[in-house]
Amino acid sequence: MSSDDSYPNSKNNHHKQENWINRLSHIIKGDPADKEDLADIISDAGDREIIDEDTEDMIKGVFEISELRVRDIMIPRSRMVTISSEYSIDKATAEIINSGHSRYPVIHEDKDHIEGILLAKDLLKFIVTKDRNASLSDIVRPAVVVPESKHVDRLLKEFQQCRYHMAIVVDEYGGVSGLVTIEDILELIVGEIEDEYDNDDNDQEEITKTDDGTYHILSITPIEKFNEKFGTEYTDTEYDTIGGMVMHAIGHLPAKGETVTIDNYKFKVLSTAENSTNVIQLTILPKDDSDI
Repeated sequence: MSSDDSYPNSKNNHHKQENWINRLSHIIKGDPADKEDLADIISDAGDREIIDEDTEDMIKGVFEISELRVRDIMIPRSRMVTISSEYSIDKATAEIINSGHSRYPVIHEDKDHIEGILLAKDLLKFIVTKDRNASLSDIVRPAVVVPESKHVDRLLKEFQQCRYHMAIVVDEYGGVSGLVTIEDILELIVGEIEDEYDNDDNDQEEITKTDDGTYHILSITPIEKFNEKFGTEYTDTEYDTIGGMVMHAIGHLPAKGETVTIDNYKFKVLSTAENSTNVIQLTILPKDDSDI
Protein backbone atom coordinates (compact mmCIF):
# COMPACT_ATOMS: atom_id res chain seq x y z
CA MET A 1 0.00 0.00 0.00
CA SER A 2 1.43 3.36 -0.95
CA SER A 3 1.64 6.29 1.41
CA ASP A 4 -1.02 8.08 -0.62
CA ASP A 5 -3.40 5.15 -0.15
CA SER A 6 -2.71 5.15 3.57
CA TYR A 7 -3.92 8.71 3.99
CA PRO A 8 -7.03 9.53 1.89
CA ASN A 9 -6.50 13.29 2.02
CA SER A 10 -2.88 13.18 0.88
CA LYS A 11 -3.73 13.01 -2.84
CA ASN A 12 -5.97 16.04 -2.55
CA ASN A 13 -3.36 17.93 -0.58
CA HIS A 14 -0.67 17.04 -3.11
CA HIS A 15 -2.94 18.18 -5.92
CA LYS A 16 -3.62 21.46 -4.15
CA GLN A 17 0.11 21.98 -3.62
CA GLU A 18 0.77 21.41 -7.33
CA ASN A 19 -1.98 23.89 -8.22
CA TRP A 20 -0.46 26.47 -5.87
CA ILE A 21 3.01 25.98 -7.38
CA ASN A 22 1.61 26.18 -10.90
CA ARG A 23 -0.23 29.40 -10.08
CA LEU A 24 2.92 30.90 -8.56
CA SER A 25 4.93 29.89 -11.62
CA HIS A 26 2.31 31.53 -13.82
CA ILE A 27 2.63 34.75 -11.83
CA ILE A 28 6.39 34.92 -12.25
CA LYS A 29 6.97 35.33 -15.96
CA GLY A 30 10.67 35.62 -16.57
CA ASP A 31 13.34 35.96 -13.92
CA PRO A 32 12.93 38.64 -11.23
CA ALA A 33 15.93 40.96 -11.10
CA ASP A 34 16.34 40.62 -7.31
CA LYS A 35 14.46 39.85 -4.09
CA GLU A 36 12.78 43.25 -4.11
CA ASP A 37 11.50 42.60 -7.63
CA LEU A 38 10.17 39.21 -6.58
CA ALA A 39 8.50 40.73 -3.50
CA ASP A 40 6.79 43.29 -5.73
CA ILE A 41 5.52 40.51 -7.98
CA ILE A 42 4.08 38.64 -4.98
CA SER A 43 2.46 41.81 -3.64
CA ASP A 44 0.94 42.49 -7.04
CA ALA A 45 -0.41 38.94 -7.14
CA GLY A 46 -2.01 39.53 -3.77
CA ASP A 47 -3.53 42.81 -4.89
CA ARG A 48 -5.06 41.07 -7.90
CA GLU A 49 -6.28 38.23 -5.67
CA ILE A 50 -4.34 35.63 -7.64
CA ILE A 51 -3.07 34.39 -4.28
CA ASP A 52 -4.86 34.89 -0.97
CA GLU A 53 -3.62 37.11 1.85
CA ASP A 54 -2.36 34.23 4.01
CA THR A 55 -0.27 32.83 1.17
CA GLU A 56 1.18 36.25 0.43
CA ASP A 57 2.11 36.74 4.09
CA MET A 58 3.79 33.35 4.28
CA ILE A 59 5.89 33.97 1.17
CA LYS A 60 6.96 37.34 2.54
CA GLY A 61 7.76 35.63 5.85
CA VAL A 62 10.14 33.28 4.05
CA PHE A 63 11.85 36.31 2.47
CA GLU A 64 12.13 37.93 5.90
CA ILE A 65 13.83 35.04 7.69
CA SER A 66 16.48 34.86 4.98
CA GLU A 67 17.57 38.36 6.00
CA LEU A 68 17.51 37.81 9.77
CA ARG A 69 20.14 36.60 12.21
CA VAL A 70 19.39 34.55 15.31
CA ARG A 71 20.08 37.61 17.51
CA ASP A 72 17.09 39.33 15.87
CA ILE A 73 14.53 36.75 17.00
CA MET A 74 15.96 35.05 20.09
CA ILE A 75 14.37 35.11 23.52
CA PRO A 76 16.88 37.20 25.52
CA ARG A 77 18.76 35.73 28.44
CA SER A 78 16.75 37.82 30.93
CA ARG A 79 13.49 36.18 29.78
CA MET A 80 14.74 32.60 29.71
CA VAL A 81 12.78 30.29 32.02
CA THR A 82 15.32 27.83 33.37
CA ILE A 83 15.44 24.93 35.78
CA SER A 84 18.31 24.36 38.19
CA SER A 85 20.17 21.07 37.96
CA GLU A 86 19.83 20.89 41.75
CA TYR A 87 16.04 20.66 41.57
CA SER A 88 14.33 17.48 42.64
CA ILE A 89 11.91 15.80 40.24
CA ASP A 90 9.00 17.18 42.28
CA LYS A 91 10.34 20.75 42.25
CA ALA A 92 11.07 20.63 38.52
CA THR A 93 7.54 19.33 37.91
CA ALA A 94 6.06 22.18 39.94
CA GLU A 95 8.02 24.74 37.88
CA ILE A 96 6.84 23.14 34.64
CA ILE A 97 3.22 23.22 35.78
CA ASN A 98 3.60 26.88 36.81
CA SER A 99 5.20 28.11 33.58
CA GLY A 100 3.57 25.79 31.06
CA HIS A 101 6.48 25.36 28.64
CA SER A 102 7.49 22.05 27.11
CA ARG A 103 11.30 22.55 27.07
CA TYR A 104 13.68 24.14 29.59
CA PRO A 105 17.40 24.89 29.70
CA VAL A 106 18.86 23.19 32.77
CA ILE A 107 21.49 25.36 34.42
CA HIS A 108 24.19 24.89 37.03
CA GLU A 109 24.78 27.99 39.19
CA ASP A 110 23.81 30.52 36.49
CA LYS A 111 22.60 30.88 32.90
CA ASP A 112 26.15 30.77 31.51
CA HIS A 113 26.39 27.14 32.60
CA ILE A 114 23.84 25.17 30.60
CA GLU A 115 23.90 21.45 31.36
CA GLY A 116 21.27 20.44 28.84
CA ILE A 117 17.63 20.69 27.83
CA LEU A 118 14.81 19.16 29.86
CA LEU A 119 11.69 18.02 28.00
CA ALA A 120 8.58 18.03 30.16
CA LYS A 121 7.47 14.72 28.66
CA ASP A 122 10.68 13.04 29.86
CA LEU A 123 9.55 13.54 33.46
CA LEU A 124 6.32 11.60 33.01
CA LYS A 125 7.63 8.12 33.77
CA PHE A 126 9.35 9.36 36.94
CA ILE A 127 6.16 11.10 38.08
CA VAL A 128 4.05 8.01 37.43
CA THR A 129 6.47 5.61 39.14
CA LYS A 130 7.22 8.14 41.90
CA ASP A 131 10.94 7.42 41.56
CA ARG A 132 12.50 9.61 44.25
CA ASN A 133 16.04 8.52 43.43
CA ALA A 134 16.08 9.97 39.93
CA SER A 135 17.93 13.21 39.25
CA LEU A 136 17.60 15.72 36.45
CA SER A 137 21.12 14.94 35.27
CA ASP A 138 19.85 11.48 34.29
CA ILE A 139 17.06 12.96 32.17
CA VAL A 140 18.37 16.08 30.43
CA ARG A 141 19.23 15.94 26.75
CA PRO A 142 22.27 17.60 25.19
CA ALA A 143 21.88 21.30 24.43
CA VAL A 144 22.41 22.57 20.89
CA VAL A 145 24.43 25.80 20.84
CA VAL A 146 24.33 28.33 17.99
CA PRO A 147 25.98 31.73 17.54
CA GLU A 148 24.01 34.98 17.49
CA SER A 149 25.21 35.65 13.96
CA LYS A 150 23.73 32.51 12.42
CA HIS A 151 21.21 33.08 9.62
CA VAL A 152 17.68 32.17 10.69
CA ASP A 153 16.86 30.26 7.50
CA ARG A 154 19.91 28.05 8.00
CA LEU A 155 18.92 27.37 11.59
CA LEU A 156 15.42 26.37 10.48
CA LYS A 157 16.97 23.85 8.09
CA GLU A 158 19.07 22.44 10.94
CA PHE A 159 16.01 22.21 13.17
CA GLN A 160 14.30 20.16 10.46
CA GLN A 161 17.26 17.93 9.62
CA CYS A 162 18.45 17.24 13.17
CA ARG A 163 14.95 17.09 14.68
CA TYR A 164 15.54 19.38 17.64
CA HIS A 165 13.30 22.27 18.64
CA MET A 166 15.40 24.54 20.86
CA ALA A 167 18.91 25.97 20.70
CA ILE A 168 20.96 28.00 23.17
CA VAL A 169 22.33 31.21 21.67
CA VAL A 170 25.82 32.42 22.56
CA ASP A 171 27.63 35.68 21.84
CA GLU A 172 31.10 36.08 20.35
CA TYR A 173 32.69 35.48 23.75
CA GLY A 174 30.81 32.25 24.40
CA GLY A 175 28.42 33.73 26.96
CA VAL A 176 24.76 32.72 26.84
CA SER A 177 22.71 35.55 25.34
CA GLY A 178 19.37 33.80 24.89
CA LEU A 179 17.57 30.89 23.32
CA VAL A 180 15.62 30.26 20.13
CA THR A 181 12.97 27.68 19.24
CA ILE A 182 11.62 26.37 15.97
CA GLU A 183 8.29 27.96 16.91
CA ASP A 184 9.94 31.41 17.00
CA ILE A 185 10.98 30.92 13.36
CA LEU A 186 7.73 29.39 12.15
CA GLU A 187 5.76 32.29 13.63
CA LEU A 188 7.66 34.64 11.33
CA ILE A 189 6.21 32.68 8.40
CA VAL A 190 2.72 31.63 9.47
CA GLY A 191 1.97 34.16 12.20
CA GLU A 192 1.61 33.69 15.94
CA ILE A 193 1.06 30.10 17.04
CA GLU A 194 -1.15 29.90 20.11
CA ASP A 195 -1.54 26.81 22.26
CA GLU A 196 -3.61 25.78 25.25
CA TYR A 197 -1.38 27.82 27.55
CA ASP A 198 -1.97 31.07 25.68
CA ASN A 199 -4.77 33.27 26.99
CA ASP A 200 -7.08 35.09 24.64
CA ASP A 201 -5.74 38.39 25.90
CA ASN A 202 -2.18 37.42 24.98
CA ASP A 203 -1.18 36.42 28.52
CA GLN A 204 -1.12 38.63 31.57
CA GLU A 205 -0.80 42.37 30.95
CA GLU A 206 2.77 43.46 31.54
CA ILE A 207 1.74 46.78 33.14
CA THR A 208 -1.54 47.13 35.07
CA LYS A 209 -2.79 49.99 37.20
CA THR A 210 -4.24 49.07 40.61
CA ASP A 211 -7.06 50.67 42.55
CA ASP A 212 -4.65 52.47 44.89
CA GLY A 213 -2.93 54.27 42.02
CA THR A 214 0.21 52.12 41.92
CA TYR A 215 1.20 49.83 39.05
CA HIS A 216 2.00 46.15 38.95
CA ILE A 217 4.70 45.40 36.38
CA LEU A 218 5.93 42.00 35.25
CA SER A 219 9.70 41.84 35.60
CA ILE A 220 10.01 40.69 31.97
CA THR A 221 8.50 43.96 30.72
CA PRO A 222 10.94 45.44 28.17
CA ILE A 223 12.56 48.77 29.07
CA GLU A 224 11.24 50.13 25.77
CA LYS A 225 7.64 49.38 26.74
CA PHE A 226 8.14 51.02 30.16
CA ASN A 227 9.53 54.12 28.45
CA GLU A 228 6.52 54.29 26.11
CA LYS A 229 4.08 53.94 29.01
CA PHE A 230 5.63 56.48 31.39
CA GLY A 231 7.47 58.83 29.02
CA THR A 232 10.88 57.92 30.40
CA GLU A 233 14.16 57.46 28.52
CA TYR A 234 15.89 54.63 30.36
CA THR A 235 18.51 52.83 28.28
CA ASP A 236 18.37 49.12 27.44
CA THR A 237 22.04 48.74 26.61
CA GLU A 238 22.91 47.01 29.90
CA TYR A 239 19.62 45.22 30.59
CA ASP A 240 16.55 44.47 28.53
CA THR A 241 13.81 44.42 31.15
CA ILE A 242 12.47 46.29 34.17
CA GLY A 243 13.45 43.33 36.34
CA GLY A 244 17.02 43.68 35.10
CA MET A 245 17.04 47.43 35.76
CA VAL A 246 15.72 46.98 39.30
CA MET A 247 18.20 44.18 40.04
CA HIS A 248 21.05 46.36 38.75
CA ALA A 249 19.93 49.30 40.89
CA ILE A 250 19.67 47.15 44.03
CA GLY A 251 23.01 45.50 43.33
CA HIS A 252 22.00 41.89 43.93
CA LEU A 253 19.17 39.44 43.33
CA PRO A 254 16.40 41.15 45.30
CA ALA A 255 14.27 39.44 47.89
CA LYS A 256 10.54 39.85 48.21
CA GLY A 257 9.73 43.23 49.76
CA GLU A 258 12.96 45.01 48.81
CA THR A 259 12.60 48.48 47.34
CA VAL A 260 14.67 50.90 45.30
CA THR A 261 13.93 54.39 44.03
CA ILE A 262 15.12 55.50 40.60
CA ASP A 263 14.40 59.15 39.88
CA ASN A 264 10.80 59.57 41.08
CA TYR A 265 9.86 55.92 40.55
CA LYS A 266 9.78 53.64 43.59
CA PHE A 267 10.02 49.93 42.76
CA LYS A 268 9.05 47.24 45.28
CA VAL A 269 9.55 43.52 44.60
CA LEU A 270 6.24 41.77 45.23
CA SER A 271 7.24 38.24 44.24
CA THR A 272 10.32 36.36 43.15
CA ALA A 273 11.23 33.24 41.20
CA GLU A 274 14.44 31.28 40.78
CA ASN A 275 17.19 33.70 39.66
CA SER A 276 14.75 36.54 38.92
CA THR A 277 11.94 38.74 40.15
CA ASN A 278 8.39 38.10 39.01
CA VAL A 279 6.16 41.08 39.80
CA ILE A 280 7.22 44.60 40.77
CA GLN A 281 5.05 47.33 42.29
CA LEU A 282 5.65 50.84 40.95
CA THR A 283 4.78 53.96 42.89
CA ILE A 284 5.25 57.28 41.14
CA LEU A 285 6.53 59.83 43.66
CA PRO A 286 6.37 63.62 43.49
CA LYS A 287 9.63 64.82 41.99
CA ASP A 288 10.82 66.51 45.17
CA ASP A 289 10.39 63.23 47.12
CA SER A 290 12.59 61.16 44.81
CA ASP A 291 16.13 60.00 45.40
CA ILE A 292 17.97 61.39 42.41
